[in-house]
Amino acid sequence: MALTLHVDGARWRAAQDAAIAANPGLVPVVKGNGYGFGREVLYAEANRLRVTMIAVGTYAEVPGALAGFSGDVLVMEPFRAAIHAAIHAATQAGLPSVDDGRLVHTITTRVDLDGLLAANPAARTVVEGLTSMGRFGAPAARVGDLVAAGRGEGVTLHLPLGSGHVDEISRFVEAVGGIRPFFVSHTTADEVAALRRRFPEHRFAARVGTDLWLADRAAYEMRSHVLDVRPLAKGDRVGYRQRPQAAGHLVVVSGGTSHGVAMESPASAATARSRAIAVAEGMLEAVHRVRSPFTVGGTMPRFAEPPHMQCSLLALPDGVAPPSVGDTVPVRMRLTTAYPDAVVIE
Repeated sequence: MALTLHVDGARWRAAQDAAIAANPGLVPVVKGNGYGFGREVLYAEANRLRVTMIAVGTYAEVPGALAGFSGDVLVMEPFRAAIHAAIHAATQAGLPSVDDGRLVHTITTRVDLDGLLAANPAARTVVEGLTSMGRFGAPAARVGDLVAAGRGEGVTLHLPLGSGHVDEISRFVEAVGGIRPFFVSHTTADEVAALRRRFPEHRFAARVGTDLWLADRAAYEMRSHVLDVRPLAKGDRVGYRQRPQAAGHLVVVSGGTSHGVAMESPASAATARSRAIAVAEGMLEAVHRVRSPFTVGGTMPRFAEPPHMQCSLLALPDGVAPPSVGDTVPVRMRLTTAYPDAVVIE
């Protein structure tokens, strides 16, 4: 019994093909949990798309990417000479070798560039510019010098979510000078097209993850197996915490915290409505009435108690027809934090 991601392969791949057609030169991002599909599945899809480069998040992801993908691999986290040296000293192994000719490293400082070139004089690099995202990068005035010092292959820019990035990217293009490829994140196809019209001598390549792999939400569904069902009388106590339950049925389903069930990132609560929702959900949690992401009998029952590591206990209200053991029920999950037991591409 398992938590399984079911994928309509033809529909999912059609969405990928459409994204590539709309944004020529797109660089697929394959990082973390592989957007719920697993990185190995996405390496194979990137090969199918015949792209020449993918981007990964960290150096720890490099070995799998080099083994699973046939083209170049851009590492989006910056190379840090001190971190590589410290890990090597602690483990006598270190992070993956920087010698592979298909690797493209991200540089933000001269000291790290010097450390990388000392380890591999032929290392391929791009220079990250410090955008309004404010995460890491070199100020625009220094980017050109770093590119020249490392014989860099271009500039990479990580932008905030939203739109309106053309002017900010343009400032970097004008500050850096020369003809450079630019790798940009969180831009739309229209923004990239506008940049190409404004700077026809430059190459702009969008790095895309979510809008490539998760473009068509109707193409995939997470499903959970029903592991057990039993009637509940009012006041029956269940679970580790022995909380009393209302009358109905206890439904035990596959999928727990190890799969990412009910694991959420902090909400931005940017609007009055989202703040009100956050307050309401907090009040429900305080009285142990948290709605689960599982849909059973047309309803989303509450958790009988917080999810376990690999299964969840649901309190199905009285009057709702219970499922049978072995049935599957859909689960509404954020795939960027999901770790299913299996991925079935049909």
